[in-house]
Amino acid sequence: MKKLVLALTAVAAFTGTASAADLAARPYTKAPAPVAAVYNWTGFYISAGGGGGLWAADSSVQTFPGAAASSRDQRLGGSGWFGTVAVGYDWQFGGRWVFGIFADGQFGDIRGSLSDPNFATEGREKLRTSYAAGARLGYLVAPNVLSYVNAGYSGSQWSGTTQASLFTPFTAIDTTGSFRRDGFFVGGGFENSLDIFGINAPGWFVKTEYRSAFYDRVTLPQTFVPAFGGGPTGTALTFKPWVQTISTSIVYRFNWGRPLVAKY
Repeated sequence: MKKLVLALTAVAAFTGTASAADLAARPYTKAPAPVAAVYNWTGFYISAGGGGGLWAADSSVQTFPGAAASSRDQRLGGSGWFGTVAVGYDWQFGGRWVFGIFADGQFGDIRGSLSDPNFATEGREKLRTSYAAGARLGYLVAPNVLSYVNAGYSGSQWSGTTQASLFTPFTAIDTTGSFRRDGFFVGGGFENSLDIFGINAPGWFVKTEYRSAFYDRVTLPQTFVPAFGGGPTGTALTFKPWVQTISTSIVYRFNWGRPLVAKY
């Protein structure tokens, strides 16, 4: 029995020594450091959303269309809400920079007053639609967060007005026609993936943007309503609008998938 115990002890010692030697012979390999995800912003996207806006306009009266103003400019204004849709394409370059082109449209009800101090009348002026085509340049403050500025062409469609007396019984006196204006816009905003809100939705982003659009002055001849003969009044109102909007949109990026990581 004593010899058996000694034999088993020797075997155990030999096995332990062999295992230690085997481990010592293996080279030490350090675990690789974690690699941050690298997202690809290059590709097409679409978006839809809404927001609020303000317009301000300088307006004066002309004694007849094309003549010098017969009144000083007065500042008019309006406010309201709108919906917006857009499509675009971005290119990521230089690591953190993104350049893109896009087109969008806004459809809503941003309305205010257009008034005539000569006749003491006022009518409702409404920005019906606006549309834009431009470019943006952005910087990735985080792999999935883009800060950008943009600029480009902007067009707009405006309603006509019925000018009614400011005093009771608020009789309609004359009208102005609908019109469109062309101009330019500048703006900026942020776009980020829904991941930062804890929502796992690859390809889905939210974008918040401020925009300021400037348009040329338009001359709007006035026409008497039928009750007053229906002919031209011999005067015109001028209108030079400036529109500011803030919008938030949901964006879907077609190229967005899993982040690209280094392989070992």
